[in-house]
Amino acid sequence: MIPLRVIGILTAIVLALHAGIAFYGDLIRPNFRASDLFSGEIPPEKTKLAAAGGLASVSWDGELLANYAAATAADVLHRPSTEAAGKARENKAAQSAVVTALKVSPIRPALWLTLGTLQAQAGEAVMPAVKMSYLTGAVPIEVALSRVRTLTSSAAASDEEIKLLAQSDIRSALANRSRYEPLLIAAYVQANPQGKSLLLETTKVTDPKFNEILRRY
Repeated sequence: MIPLRVIGILTAIVLALHAGIAFYGDLIRPNFRASDLFSGEIPPEKTKLAAAGGLASVSWDGELLANYAAATAADVLHRPSTEAAGKARENKAAQSAVVTALKVSPIRPALWLTLGTLQAQAGEAVMPAVKMSYLTGAVPIEVALSRVRTLTSSAAASDEEIKLLAQSDIRSALANRSRYEPLLIAAYVQANPQGKSLLLETTKVTDPKFNEILRRY
């Protein structure tokens, strides 16, 4: 009977700790998702990030890890260090947080794109992360446009599979061109030759008038 009581007591302690950690996680979880990063939302303050980071380091809560990773990435992308070494260090830390979150909860297309965006900032290959952002589900149009901007300015624009997938993003934006035209033009201006070719090929078929506008830039 004593061993059973000990096991019962230990189980109760573990469950209580788990419940306590979950409750604390709900209190400090950043109210910031990966899609917010691409819609212009302001990331949480660094003090709130630090509190969430402490719990994220020992948590397996996919939502907490994803929100913390997205907020950390947003902080790096929107408030980067002024020193090159510090900027690189912060980027690596943000990438690590994103990878940790994706290992626990991989079906997060906007978070995969977040990883690709961080990699692009660091001058690294973005193709695997961008491709996973397509393969893991649909995204809001703001995220899709950011994806177009990321892939058309990288080597991913030369990948045939990604080019086919990207055409759906471009067509979605063209369906509401009056709203998203400036963002598409901005993507074209900063695109590499392969990215420009992708945008021109897609718009030539979908919206010839806009294709003519792009060719002026």
